[in-house]
Amino acid sequence: MQKKFKVLVGVMAVTLLSATLAGCGGASLGGNDGGSEKTTKKAADKVKIGASISTLNNPFFVSVKKGINDAAKKKSNVQIFDAQNDTAKQSNDIEDMIQKKVDVLIINPVDSSAISSSVKDANDAGIPVITVDRSSDSGKVLTLVSSNSTKGGQMAAKYMLEKLGNGAKIAELQGVPGASATRERGKGFENAVKGKLDITAKQTASFDRAKGLTVTENILQGNPEIKGLFSQNDEMALGAAQAAKSANKDLMIVGFDGEADGLKAVKNGEMAATVAQQPEEMGRLAVKAAYDHFNGKKVKAKIDSPLELVTTDSLKK
Repeated sequence: MQKKFKVLVGVMAVTLLSATLAGCGGASLGGNDGGSEKTTKKAADKVKIGASISTLNNPFFVSVKKGINDAAKKKSNVQIFDAQNDTAKQSNDIEDMIQKKVDVLIINPVDSSAISSSVKDANDAGIPVITVDRSSDSGKVLTLVSSNSTKGGQMAAKYMLEKLGNGAKIAELQGVPGASATRERGKGFENAVKGKLDITAKQTASFDRAKGLTVTENILQGNPEIKGLFSQNDEMALGAAQAAKSANKDLMIVGFDGEADGLKAVKNGEMAATVAQQPEEMGRLAVKAAYDHFNGKKVKAKIDSPLELVTTDSLKK
């Protein structure tokens, strides 16, 4: 009896050690669900979707929400929370959805680092997680649906170089600190202009239009010689355009997202260009990935949403 007890203890110890080692890794993207080896198949109209959007104060993410709702086979099976750009609220909202036992979580993180604990909680509960536009720094994610933000930054850089030429002084408006989109768009843009354009001012405006206005006003006062500005989203770019207009400053502004107001500003010449994403398509692709998962299909670790550089000239054609 004593021998059997020792064997049982040994098996338990090995099992516990294996579980501990498995939990020590960083972020994982793969076609597996966040907590179970096997997925129970479910019809699309039976899948309960819980979604958390970083902010619905930004038209881009309103479009992501619309894409999710449009793709859902049964609207009553979708619950969408607005995190209001608050990491604590987003965490609480996700915890609430986990307690309600949703089948899948679609998350557009406020902050890629802060969301990690919520992703791990979902993993522990066996709920697959799909991230949209921004990734999670750690935890296990079924897939990330996003545009290639690094490539988008490079597209903006190439256009500004063509129009302004080497050596021109420019500014950059950065997004929410800690968001993967902020890091990747900045990396793509800055690496592409290194040694070619002079970024004399670089400040965060947290993807917000009002902050984009205020920050750009300050930048223009301190750096009147700048010729162009790259904004990591259209909302900040629209604020920058308003600041430039008030200062009677001819400033070449390139945004990122391709939201309706941004495209209108590009058409009117208030912005020179925007790297256009397709937010509604992102929402639809996220829901499709969820349905594919519960249909037993393999889901790619990264699902790309297309990008297009839209300029004032291209919209006149």
